[in-house]
Formats: sequence, structure tokens, C-alpha cells
Amino acid sequence: MFAEITYATRPGSGRPNEDLVVAGPSWIVVLDGATAARGVDSGCVHDVAWLVGRLGGALAASLAAGADAPLTEILAHAIARTARAHEGACDLGNPDSPSATVAVVRARAGRVDHLVLGDSPVVLAPRGGDVRVVADDRLERLPGGRPYSLELVRRMRNAPGGFWVAAARPEAAHQAVTGTTDAAALRGVGVFTDGVSRLVDWYGWSWASVLALLEGSGPAAVIEAVRGLESSSGPARGKRHDDATAAWGRLQDGCLSRPA
Repeated sequence: MFAEITYATRPGSGRPNEDLVVAGPSWIVVLDGATAARGVDSGCVHDVAWLVGRLGGALAASLAAGADAPLTEILAHAIARTARAHEGACDLGNPDSPSATVAVVRARAGRVDHLVLGDSPVVLAPRGGDVRVVADDRLERLPGGRPYSLELVRRMRNAPGGFWVAAARPEAAHQAVTGTTDAAALRGVGVFTDGVSRLVDWYGWSWASVLALLEGSGPAAVIEAVRGLESSSGPARGKRHDDATAAWGRLQDGCLSRPA
């Protein structure tokens, strides 16, 4: 179990927030919906926020019920359940269909499991030593370098040698970056969307500095730091402000939690 979980999320514009954070006593889920390109037909009657809500709800239902399966299997089940919720009304094979990144942490039986699919990192804060960043950087390694064409992204999404996100294919879950850490070695875990990781990727912060602010002043202060730099320095690329989410799970001292 976590001793405490705190989080904040803020939209990047007047549009609905396509990030989602949900949590329970022993788990945190953070999703970041991929904003649809202007004028593109997604083949789906639902918007990105719908997908994010359904997928997050399916993940939360399994984790809250105490599912002991690997996180990849839990995510695969959630993707399949969400795909069924389209009820045949959408073209789920469309390469522009709604999708989302996924980051999950779960504390159980003296260990902390993590899963990262897409560019929403998990940062493990040890009781001693350097922080450990769990990231999926495949979107940054597509051929040709940025800026990517829409056609390239379509071709490389959920394809070997490309990048993987949660959309309509359950097998994408098994491409996630996963691992397990001894809970006694950690003081906490941070989970972020790329609207927050801009601090590191664009503005030169270290992840240790991000965690120090997160622990000391809370998730809302981390998002405020991003907004301040976006306003004063501008974005490195893309949107001036992105939806931003930060979550912090503080572990119990000498954490040896067992499932209830």
C-alpha cells in the first residue's frame, strides 16, 4: 500500500483535458490521450476523452478488484474491453483512431510494479542513491527525426520498429516497458504525462529536481513550474501548453505491504 497519494492535472487550453489520473490505495494510473490532428477522420464516433475515460475506468476496475495478473495482462484486458465498448460503430483499424499513453504503478507484497506504454514516464525515488526513470522513448526514435509527417506516424503507430500506444489492439500492452522494484528500497514513485516531462526534456531540469519539488510542494506546484517556463521561454515545438498531470505515491516506511 501507499501511505499517501497526491496528484494534480490541468488542461493545456480551453479544450477538455485529455489526460486522466485515477488511483486507489495501492495503485496509480495516468493516461494521456493523443490529440487528434486537425481535419483528420479518425474513423470513430467517439473523441479522445471518451477513449481515455473508458480505458482508465477499465484499468481502475481491475486494479481496485485486486487483480494479481501482470500489468501487461491487465492493460490488454482493458484495451479489449474498451474496444468492445465501441459496439461496432467505429473503424478500429483506422490508423488515426483515438489512442492514449499509459503509465501504471502498483504496490503489493513488498514490491512495486510499473508499466509504461508511450511517453508518460514513471520515476522511482529511492531511499538512497539516484532516481530511476522508466521511460518509453520509441516515439522519439522514429526514422528521419522530428518533425514527423502525419503519414509516418500513421505507418509506425503500433507497428514493429515504430512506437506503441493503447488504442484498439490488446497486443500493444505486451510492448510496454515493465519492471518490479523492492518496495523497501523506495520512498515513493512519481507518474507524469509529457506535459510535465517538458521540464526535463525542454527546460533543463533534472528528474531529481522535479521530484524534490513534487515531494516538497506537491503536484500542483510542478505543473505551475511548467506553465511558468512555457510562458517565459515558449515551447520547443508544438503546443504552447499541453495537458499536464503529475502524481506522487509515497510509500510507507519499511514498506512490506501485503494484499488485503
